[in-house]
Amino acid sequence: MGLPDGFYVRRIEEKDFEQVTETLKVLTTVGTIAPESFGKLIKYWNEATVWDDNNDKKIMQYNAIVIVDKHTEKIAATGNIFIEKKIIHELGLCGHIEDIAVNSKYQGQGLGKLLIDELVTIGYGYGCYKIILDCDEKNVKFYEKCGFSNAGVEMQIRK
Repeated sequence: MGLPDGFYVRRIEEKDFEQVTETLKVLTTVGTIAPESFGKLIKYWNEATVWDDNNDKKIMQYNAIVIVDKHTEKIAATGNIFIEKKIIHELGLCGHIEDIAVNSKYQGQGLGKLLIDELVTIGYGYGCYKIILDCDEKNVKFYEKCGFSNAGVEMQIRK
């Protein structure tokens, strides 16, 4: 299943500051971020790479994407897959999906699943041996529909 007509996917850009931070508010607290700091983060994400020994090339470590409404150029959804280089699995690559958010105006259109599918495609395209994510209990059924299964318990400590 591809994107519905009227939407496209691209990497996050500096110009997306206001729309991305607004969209992420459906997920959690964003806090106060200066546009300049956001721009520096996006620049870092666009430059950070991981060496893939199996294919003898560099790959993007951060793969933050947005789904955009073609008609309004509004960001409908955003998410990221971070690629981690491991020692285990013969220096394998593991994908971590993070910060999945669909703008409240676009919810219920299947964009969340399409966003996850796109991130999984990116991860497998890089050769990740597994792709993982953490979610609230209330979102388990959604991620199961996306092909994920429960593989343990998340633990955390916060300051």
